[in-house]
Amino acid sequence: MKRRTFSKGISALVSATALTALFGATPTVAEDNYVIGFSQVTTVEPWRVQFNKDLRAEAELHANVELLMADANDRTEDQVADVENFIRQEVDAILISPKESAGLTGVVEQATDAGIPVFVLDRNVDTDKFVQWVGGDNVLIGEAAGAHALELLGGKGNAVGNIVEIYGGLGIQATFDRSDPFHAAFEGEEGVTFLLDRQSGDWKQDQAYDIMSTALRNYEDITLVYGHNDPMAYGAYLAAKDAGREDEIIFLGVDGLPGEGVSWVANGELAATFLYPTPGAEGLRQALSYLAGNDVPKQVVLGTQAITPDNADEILVKNGLK
Repeated sequence: MKRRTFSKGISALVSATALTALFGATPTVAEDNYVIGFSQVTTVEPWRVQFNKDLRAEAELHANVELLMADANDRTEDQVADVENFIRQEVDAILISPKESAGLTGVVEQATDAGIPVFVLDRNVDTDKFVQWVGGDNVLIGEAAGAHALELLGGKGNAVGNIVEIYGGLGIQATFDRSDPFHAAFEGEEGVTFLLDRQSGDWKQDQAYDIMSTALRNYEDITLVYGHNDPMAYGAYLAAKDAGREDEIIFLGVDGLPGEGVSWVANGELAATFLYPTPGAEGLRQALSYLAGNDVPKQVVLGTQAITPDNADEILVKNGLK
């Protein structure tokens, strides 16, 4: 296999839509044959399933690419072993979507030191020794969710309600990027109370169901639930439905997959979700551009969209689901 060494010091932040303007033209596509290793944290979460699907679809467009995919089964130690295996195989590039930042930092640096370009997708690591990070803007999503929730509860200066927030993984920066701006939207709103300490549903529907079931037993008045992803928001909705209280509570999620969050909004089960696009396809395109000799930005930030009852049906129609 042919591999090139790399040391790129490039722009800090570029949106995906600005790439053409940045390069002045469509970047050259790699012509040599390449083996690309991809380490995925888990394939249990539906968003991750879509992530893998998008990446495979992009790989099929490139006859010169052999894509090796490894599933870490939601275990940091397994993901470290997967990346170490890619290093031993001397793949031409590694794509990795880490389970947690600190636990994957060392092996990312190990790959970089071995001369293999690394592209970090979605969750980040605690080093800058990689070529590029590609992912959604969790801070922007947290801000959008907070602003939407504030309006639903009465607007700035008039908001009233009790909020249950169900966190993702507490060892992941994305969790706090989705949470902190959401809380900031309610600063000075004396009529709003956050009912729980940090409760991690680990991005899982069943764990969110359990958290919400406990909250429903402990609090008679819950106005709004903010789940850090759609499965957790929906798990909370199901718990409220089983308790006969779903009609009195507003549910917000994040991800915006057509077959999940968008459908739940269209059905009236969630009030809104916020698109968190998968980075697989863009990550592979960026890796191939880099391998072809192009400069690539240090970060590619994917956009978001608020999905509400006003546009959910349109999105479902576009995706052939209605």
